[in-house]
Amino acid sequence: MAITTQELNQGIGNKGSGAPTVHEIFTKINNAKDKTGKIAILKQFDNQAMRQLLKAAFDPKIKFDLPEGNPPYIKNEAPAGTEHTSLASEAKKLYHFVVGGNNAINKLKKETMFIQMLEGLHEQDAEVLMAIKNKNLNNTYKGLTANLVKETFNWNDDFVRIAQ
Repeated sequence: MAITTQELNQGIGNKGSGAPTVHEIFTKINNAKDKTGKIAILKQFDNQAMRQLLKAAFDPKIKFDLPEGNPPYIKNEAPAGTEHTSLASEAKKLYHFVVGGNNAINKLKKETMFIQMLEGLHEQDAEVLMAIKNKNLNNTYKGLTANLVKETFNWNDDFVRIAQ
């Protein structure tokens, strides 16, 4: 899947595109020495997809309409930068998997679609997506917390931008 110039400029893409993957960005946040550094990295890679992923990960009102735990799937072992979809581009499809997001498809179809999404992603981004679904992203990436995200994007407890 080709990445657009706009996506490249926004800073999230497939590894082969030259832009870091979501896993790579979250690893940078994990490795940042202090809160200021973590915020700077989040701001550097701020875009709609990143905000959707972080909102899904931390907003307690967003509940995934999928079984608990990790589903069985075949890890995509293709070399980085080849034959992978981008988690950033897949973010817009997350509404299918949340309660109230797409009631036109049944649970079995949702589960099948989720597994297909995982199998299309690079192995590390698939793990990020499962951590988002399981609401334990901060267990994998230390310092990437709901409070950090809210402070970075000026969001309130409803994960909505505070009017200025």
